[in-house]
Amino acid sequence: ALIWVMERCGHGELLVLFGVLVALGGSQAFDAVGVKADLGALFLGVLLAGSAKADELSKTLLGFKDLFLVGFFLNIGLSREPDPELLGVALLLAAAMPLKTVLFFALLSRFKLWARSALFTSLTLANYSEFGLIVAGVAAAGGWLPADWMLIIAVALSITFVAASALNAAAPRLYERWSAGLARFERPERLPEEQPADCSGARVLVCGMGRVGAGAYDFAEKRLGGGAVVGIDSDPAQVKAQQEAGRRVVLGDATDPDFWERIKGADQVQYVLLAMPSHGANRRAGEEIRRRAGEAMRIGAAARFADEWADLQKAGVQVVLDFYREAGAGLAERVLEQGEPSPGAEK
Repeated sequence: ALIWVMERCGHGELLVLFGVLVALGGSQAFDAVGVKADLGALFLGVLLAGSAKADELSKTLLGFKDLFLVGFFLNIGLSREPDPELLGVALLLAAAMPLKTVLFFALLSRFKLWARSALFTSLTLANYSEFGLIVAGVAAAGGWLPADWMLIIAVALSITFVAASALNAAAPRLYERWSAGLARFERPERLPEEQPADCSGARVLVCGMGRVGAGAYDFAEKRLGGGAVVGIDSDPAQVKAQQEAGRRVVLGDATDPDFWERIKGADQVQYVLLAMPSHGANRRAGEEIRRRAGEAMRIGAAARFADEWADLQKAGVQVVLDFYREAGAGLAERVLEQGEPSPGAEK
C-alpha cells in the first residue's frame, strides 16, 4: 500500500512530505509497542526499497539528512565551550588525517587501481566519518564514554571535513602536479574496470550516457551508421545497461587525463559530445581534450545557464548549445514532422 501511495505522489513537494511522514510514522509506531523508534523508520525504508521511485525519494530526502546533521553538530557545539586542552586533543586526532589518506592510497594502489583513481578515492575518504560521532553520542549517553570526548570528536571531525573539502576541490590540480611520482606506485596488472578503453573505428565519442547522451548517441549512429559512435560513462551500472540496449559503450572517466592517454583509436575520432550531468565535468573534459587534440576534434556540449556557456567556450568547446532552447526546438521538430492532423483529430 505504501508503494502504491508513493508512486502517485508525483515528483515535487508531495513526495518529500510522503518521505517525512513515512519516517516519522514508522518510528512512532515502533516506539508505541516498545521497540526502538529508529528501527521503525529503517523497516519502512526497507519495504519501500523495491519501488522504482525509491532512488528518487532517497535523493529528495538527502537535503534533510544534511540539515539534521548540521543540527546534530550544532547541538554538540552548544553543549560546552572547548578549552585549550580539548582543542589540543582534537588537533592531534585531526593530524592523523594525512596518514589515513596515505594508507588508503597505498592500499588502493595494491588493489591494482590507477594512481588517479587511488588518489581521488583516498581524498574522498580522507575525512573522519560523521557516523563515528553518532556512535560516540550513543556511547556517551550510555555512560561508556566521557562527555568531553563528544566535543573532542566533533571538533576533530569538523577540521577534517574542512580540510578534505579543500583537498577534493583541488584534486585534479594535485594529480596533474604529482602524476609522475604517483605513477610509480601503480602495479603492472589492472582491474577489468580499469583496462584501456577500445574506441577503434569511432568517429564520434559521447561522454556521459544518461538520457541526453543516449539521445545524442542514437542520433549520431543514425546519421553516420553503426560502429561510428562510442559512448563513454564512468558508472559501471550505466555502461552495462547501455550495452544491453545494443549501444557500444565503454567504461571510463572523460575528466581523467590518463583515460585519454590510454584510449585506443583516439586518432580516428573527429567529434566529441560532452553530455555529462555536471558542468564542471564537461568543462574539465573539454580542457583535457583540447589540450591533447588541439583543433583535430570538434567538441560540443549543452549548457543551462549563460555563465556556463562562456565557461565551456573558454575551455575549448567550439559548439555550445542552450539546453532548454534545443529541447524546445526538438519538441517542435518531432511534432511538426508528424504532419498535419486529420480532420477528425479535434473531436
